[in-house]
Amino acid sequence: MPQLFDSYPLSGHTLANRTVMAPMTRARSPSHVPDEMVATYYRQRASAGLIVTEGVPVSPAAHGVLYVPGIYTPEQVAGWRKVTEAVHAEGGVIFAQLWHVGRASHASLQADGQAPVSSTSQASDKIMVFALDAEGKPGFIPATPPRAMTTAEVQQTVQDFAQAAANAIEAGFDGIEIHSANGYLLEQFLNPVVNDRTDQYGADTMKNRCRFVLEIVDAVIERIGAQRTGIRFSPWGNFNDMPAYDETAQTYLYLAGEMANREVAYVHLMDQHVGQGRPDASGINLDYLQLMRAAYPRGALILAGNMTLDTGNRLLEAGVLDLIGFGQPFISNPDLVERLRNGWPLATPNRKTYYGGGAEGYTDYPAYDPAAAS
Repeated sequence: MPQLFDSYPLSGHTLANRTVMAPMTRARSPSHVPDEMVATYYRQRASAGLIVTEGVPVSPAAHGVLYVPGIYTPEQVAGWRKVTEAVHAEGGVIFAQLWHVGRASHASLQADGQAPVSSTSQASDKIMVFALDAEGKPGFIPATPPRAMTTAEVQQTVQDFAQAAANAIEAGFDGIEIHSANGYLLEQFLNPVVNDRTDQYGADTMKNRCRFVLEIVDAVIERIGAQRTGIRFSPWGNFNDMPAYDETAQTYLYLAGEMANREVAYVHLMDQHVGQGRPDASGINLDYLQLMRAAYPRGALILAGNMTLDTGNRLLEAGVLDLIGFGQPFISNPDLVERLRNGWPLATPNRKTYYGGGAEGYTDYPAYDPAAAS
């Protein structure tokens, strides 16, 4: 039976273990260009079998968080090259998560103070974004009401993802992950309650509301190949005001089958039911994971969300997953893999330093020293 510390073949690489450092926004790039501190952060965590970066905006319009590095300018590509070189020097494998937030943004983060774009013009007073408040201080404020994208803008965004994927490969990434989860732009098309379009991307059929996602996947594959392409989904997630709908299970099984047909490198599922006492730390129950495994039988299947060593090993042994994603534990435990392997205690992250700031709460968490603890 596979275990968390076993190796795994992915996209022509042999991962040293089956842990995935899941994407986490850290907002440490005021110029939108990753610097040496960002490279240090990822290098410190390169013992993960696979690192997936924080969400990386694919265009200026894709931004929805202060101080997040993009991947659409030559300067950003050069900055990310420092990161990939640092991770590779430690023997790590790293994918860039390509991101467009859609309506989960604020006018202050958009060019000329424009409204964010989305599948819809529906506003939500439940979406909060990390931006500058009325006093010019960073903090969480309500999102600006969005503007529905034109059909031409949707198609241009497909090309933005494809170009960002090519930029990522130029920057030295081993592959990319398309962010189609957590209530951001792609899920704003997938969700038939939010998507009220009447063009070919509308919610009148499952095929139409999935069209945008699949066109992005196809365009990315055309540029960089299927084995360098992964994707993230969050079935039943309600983050960023994603309302429930009846066809959730069928939607993601359909998408998993389409990913199998395209032979993408992996499907990464995000469990948003953290702390709600769900069995196996998952709102996506074991039966559904088995259905996902059947729909997507050959590539790597990943689950992130409140994972532990025991839960991860149990799901690996059940054969429903190939890799196990860990998010917040990697913040305060750069050596998380060794801590889990040796049964060493985990440090608790400081939530006050999650977003923005400098090295504090970012690169200053030390590796565990067993000699000092004895």
